[in-house]
Order: sequence, then C-alpha cells, then structure tokens
Amino acid sequence: MGFIALQVWSRRASTSVHLLRAVGSYPKLYDAGTLKAVKFETGFKFNVRASSSRKSVKKLRRESKQGKDITRRSVTEAEEEDVIAQVDDNTSTSKDSSDVVVAAPRDKVLQACTVTSGLMAALGLVMRTASHVASTEGLPIPDCSTDIPFGFETWHLGLIAGTVVLISSSRFLLLKSWSDFADSSEAANQQILTSLEPLDYLVVATLPGISEEMLFRGALLPLFGTSWGSIVGVGLIFGLLHLGSGRKYSFAVWASVVGIVYGYAAVFSSSLLVPMASHALNNLVGGLLWRYSSSSSSKLKSLE
Repeated sequence: MGFIALQVWSRRASTSVHLLRAVGSYPKLYDAGTLKAVKFETGFKFNVRASSSRKSVKKLRRESKQGKDITRRSVTEAEEEDVIAQVDDNTSTSKDSSDVVVAAPRDKVLQACTVTSGLMAALGLVMRTASHVASTEGLPIPDCSTDIPFGFETWHLGLIAGTVVLISSSRFLLLKSWSDFADSSEAANQQILTSLEPLDYLVVATLPGISEEMLFRGALLPLFGTSWGSIVGVGLIFGLLHLGSGRKYSFAVWASVVGIVYGYAAVFSSSLLVPMASHALNNLVGGLLWRYSSSSSSKLKSLE
C-alpha cells in the first residue's frame, strides 16, 4: 500500500509541473499566483524529488527482479548439471559393474573341472566301447577304438611339438590383433584361473585336454568318419560348446579352428594320444603365459 500511494503522489506532482508558466524573459521565474492556482487545483505541493524517487523505486525493483531471475537461473542450471552428472555417474557405474568379471573360488574351479572332465571322459569311453561291441556283432557302426587307437610312435613327438607351436603362436598373434578375442579370453581366464595355485594349472590343463579329446576325437569323429567333412563338423561342435564363462563368439570361432587342427592331427597320426598331448600342452602354455602377463602388469601398476 505505501508503494502505491507513493506512485499516485508523484504522478500528481509531475502534473503540476506542466501547468507552470514562465514570467517575462526569465524562464526559471514563475508567477506566485500561478503557483497558488496550481497548488489549489492539485491539492498538493510541488516536489522535485517525486519523479526521481519514482524512477529510483522502479529501477530498484527492476534490478532486484533481474537479480532474482539470474540467481534462480543459475541455481536451476546448477541443479540440472548436478542431475546430469548423477545420471552419467550412475550410467558409468552400471556399465562398469556389468563389465566386472568375478573370479570363481579355487575349490569350485577344481571341482567343476574334475566333474566335467570325468563325465566327458566316461561318455567317450562308453561310446568307444559300444561302437566296438556293435561292430564286432556285425552292425554297420564304425569301430571307434580301431579307427583312432591309442597308439604312439616316436615321430608323434615332432607332430605334437609342431601342433603346440602352431596353435600357441596363432593364439598369441590373435590376442594382439583381435580385440574382441582378447577381451573374451581375458574374461574367461580371469574367471577360471585367477584363484588357482601354480600346480593347479596342471590339473585344469591336463584333465580337459584328455577328456575332451576322448569324447570329440576319440568317439564322435570316428562315428562320423575320418573325412575332412567329419573333421570340420566335429570341430564346429567343439567350438560352439566353448561359449559361456565370459567367452564370446570370437572365442568359439577360435576353438572351432583349434578343434579342426586336433582332428586332423588325430587322423593323420592314427593316434588319440597326439591330440590329447597337444591339447593339454596348449592349455598349460596359455594358462602360464596369462599368469605371467597378468602378474607383470599388476607389478607395473603398483610401481606407477
């Protein structure tokens, strides 16, 4: 209410200024009668400060309003930036948490390796024995035990060494040139090998090498035949079964190629011991190289 009264009072005062008239040749001197008439007509005395007070009040209000708008805008922008930062942090946290690989406990890894390897080896032995019995009885089923036996000759050592060098060197090159394969291999190794002791690597390398070759190259491959089509087909089945545990399709492609190499080595040597030894040694070499590289990288990080 006080501010409204001040506006009305200043408006009437400014009106009285326009009613003043000059006297003679002096524009700044005014007739007293005219002043009295103005005072009588308006009912208020002339006040020069009214106009300036009006402008000052309006200016103060405008500046105050602008200051509030700027403050409100800055606070609003700061709140929006905080919300965006929180959303980004939550998004990055969720992504990081989804990319984290949890290492399995040592006893769980050894137990799973032993049980799985035992089941695959038992299934392969049963299939080999059943095929031998069926072939002896005259049924049109290939004898797996005679097509790829457990024979061993001296020259097989060179074939085993060459297979290990070929697969291990190819794996090393792929890890350096194929990022998706490297990420897949790293995730699987972190999950399975992180908690193991040095001697445990012999177990997780040898048992799968023997049992998987018993099933795939010792039973399935002879049943389908020893042709190139059978070698490739069994190799593809072998690769697809390597999906999971952090392994992506890139790893399945790699495992399929490796399965084809093992199948060819088995057929070429007519011995199941060649792919078994090659498989176990490749597992051991890959595991030890990963352990050495991971320990070296962790030491470098600690030095930094």
